[in-house]
Amino acid sequence: MRLSVKTHAQTEMIDVTARVQQHVTDSGMTQGLCVVFVPHTTAGVTINECADPAVCQDILMVLNKIVPWKEAYRHLEGNSPAHLKTAMIGSSQTLYVEKSRLVLGTWQGIFFCEFDGPRNRKLDVRLIRA
Repeated sequence: MRLSVKTHAQTEMIDVTARVQQHVTDSGMTQGLCVVFVPHTTAGVTINECADPAVCQDILMVLNKIVPWKEAYRHLEGNSPAHLKTAMIGSSQTLYVEKSRLVLGTWQGIFFCEFDGPRNRKLDVRLIRA
Protein backbone atom coordinates (compact mmCIF):
# COMPACT_ATOMS: atom_id res chain seq x y z
CA MET A 1 0.00 0.00 0.00
CA ARG A 2 1.20 3.50 -0.74
CA LEU A 3 0.24 6.28 1.67
CA SER A 4 0.33 9.97 0.74
CA VAL A 5 2.09 12.31 3.15
CA LYS A 6 1.81 16.09 2.80
CA THR A 7 4.61 17.97 4.51
CA HIS A 8 4.48 21.63 5.50
CA ALA A 9 8.06 22.64 6.33
CA GLN A 10 11.58 22.24 5.00
CA THR A 11 12.35 19.79 7.81
CA GLU A 12 9.72 18.07 9.91
CA MET A 13 8.77 14.76 11.44
CA ILE A 14 5.23 13.49 11.00
CA ASP A 15 3.83 10.71 13.18
CA VAL A 16 2.36 8.11 10.79
CA THR A 17 1.90 5.33 13.37
CA ALA A 18 -1.90 5.38 13.33
CA ARG A 19 -2.04 5.25 9.53
CA VAL A 20 0.37 2.31 9.36
CA GLN A 21 -1.52 0.51 12.13
CA GLN A 22 -4.80 1.08 10.28
CA HIS A 23 -3.34 -0.62 7.21
CA VAL A 24 -2.32 -3.61 9.35
CA THR A 25 -5.81 -3.75 10.89
CA ASP A 26 -7.56 -3.45 7.51
CA SER A 27 -5.40 -6.23 6.06
CA GLY A 28 -6.60 -8.77 8.62
CA MET A 29 -3.02 -9.90 9.22
CA THR A 30 -2.49 -11.25 12.73
CA GLN A 31 1.23 -12.07 12.68
CA GLY A 32 4.18 -11.14 10.49
CA LEU A 33 6.29 -8.19 9.49
CA CYS A 34 5.47 -4.65 8.43
CA VAL A 35 8.04 -2.89 6.26
CA VAL A 36 7.76 0.88 5.94
CA PHE A 37 9.77 2.37 3.06
CA VAL A 38 10.20 5.95 1.84
CA PRO A 39 10.86 6.04 -1.94
CA HIS A 40 12.55 9.46 -1.86
CA THR A 41 16.20 10.49 -1.59
CA THR A 42 15.44 13.53 0.58
CA ALA A 43 13.06 12.01 3.13
CA GLY A 44 13.31 9.10 5.54
CA VAL A 45 11.56 7.15 8.25
CA THR A 46 12.49 6.46 11.86
CA ILE A 47 11.05 5.06 15.08
CA ASN A 48 11.33 7.25 18.15
CA GLU A 49 9.42 8.71 21.08
CA CYS A 50 5.91 9.88 20.22
CA ALA A 51 4.74 11.10 23.65
CA ASP A 52 6.62 14.41 23.73
CA PRO A 53 6.77 16.50 20.52
CA ALA A 54 9.93 18.16 21.84
CA VAL A 55 11.84 14.97 21.00
CA CYS A 56 11.20 15.46 17.26
CA GLN A 57 12.10 19.14 17.57
CA ASP A 58 15.37 18.18 19.28
CA ILE A 59 16.20 15.57 16.63
CA LEU A 60 15.65 18.09 13.84
CA MET A 61 17.61 20.78 15.70
CA VAL A 62 20.63 18.50 16.03
CA LEU A 63 20.41 17.23 12.44
CA ASN A 64 20.27 20.85 11.22
CA LYS A 65 23.37 21.68 13.29
CA ILE A 66 25.29 18.61 12.10
CA VAL A 67 24.25 19.14 8.47
CA PRO A 68 23.74 22.88 7.88
CA TRP A 69 21.99 24.25 4.80
CA LYS A 70 24.78 26.74 4.12
CA GLU A 71 27.91 24.82 3.21
CA ALA A 72 30.16 24.35 0.17
CA TYR A 73 28.12 21.44 -1.20
CA ARG A 74 28.78 20.37 -4.79
CA HIS A 75 25.35 18.97 -5.63
CA LEU A 76 23.88 21.47 -8.09
CA GLU A 77 20.25 20.98 -7.08
CA GLY A 78 20.93 22.73 -3.77
CA ASN A 79 19.48 20.10 -1.46
CA SER A 80 22.59 18.19 -0.42
CA PRO A 81 21.74 18.58 3.29
CA ALA A 82 18.47 16.72 2.68
CA HIS A 83 20.31 13.85 1.00
CA LEU A 84 22.80 13.64 3.86
CA LYS A 85 20.09 13.66 6.55
CA THR A 86 18.23 10.91 4.71
CA ALA A 87 21.41 8.84 4.58
CA MET A 88 21.78 9.29 8.34
CA ILE A 89 18.15 8.48 9.26
CA GLY A 90 17.49 5.80 6.65
CA SER A 91 14.73 4.99 4.21
CA SER A 92 13.04 2.00 5.84
CA GLN A 93 11.96 0.39 9.09
CA THR A 94 10.77 -3.15 9.75
CA LEU A 95 8.34 -3.86 12.57
CA TYR A 96 6.88 -7.04 14.01
CA VAL A 97 3.14 -7.56 13.93
CA GLU A 98 1.59 -9.67 16.69
CA LYS A 99 -2.13 -10.12 17.34
CA SER A 100 -2.85 -7.62 14.54
CA ARG A 101 -0.85 -4.87 16.29
CA LEU A 102 2.45 -3.24 15.45
CA VAL A 103 5.00 -4.19 18.09
CA LEU A 104 6.25 -0.86 19.43
CA GLY A 105 7.49 0.21 22.82
CA THR A 106 5.20 2.23 25.08
CA TRP A 107 6.54 5.57 23.89
CA GLN A 108 7.50 4.62 20.33
CA GLY A 109 5.96 5.89 17.12
CA ILE A 110 6.79 5.76 13.40
CA PHE A 111 7.85 9.10 11.93
CA PHE A 112 8.05 10.22 8.32
CA CYS A 113 11.05 12.58 8.18
CA GLU A 114 10.93 15.42 5.67
CA PHE A 115 14.26 17.07 4.84
CA ASP A 116 13.45 19.01 1.63
CA GLY A 117 9.91 20.23 1.97
CA PRO A 118 7.25 21.19 1.88
CA ARG A 119 6.18 18.49 -0.58
CA ASN A 120 3.64 15.81 -1.36
CA ARG A 121 5.36 12.53 -0.51
CA LYS A 122 4.76 8.80 -0.57
CA LEU A 123 5.24 6.14 2.09
CA ASP A 124 5.13 2.48 1.10
CA VAL A 125 3.82 -0.07 3.61
CA ARG A 126 4.27 -3.78 2.87
CA LEU A 127 3.04 -6.64 5.02
CA ILE A 128 4.67 -10.06 5.16
CA ARG A 129 2.50 -12.70 6.76
CA ALA A 130 4.13 -15.25 9.04
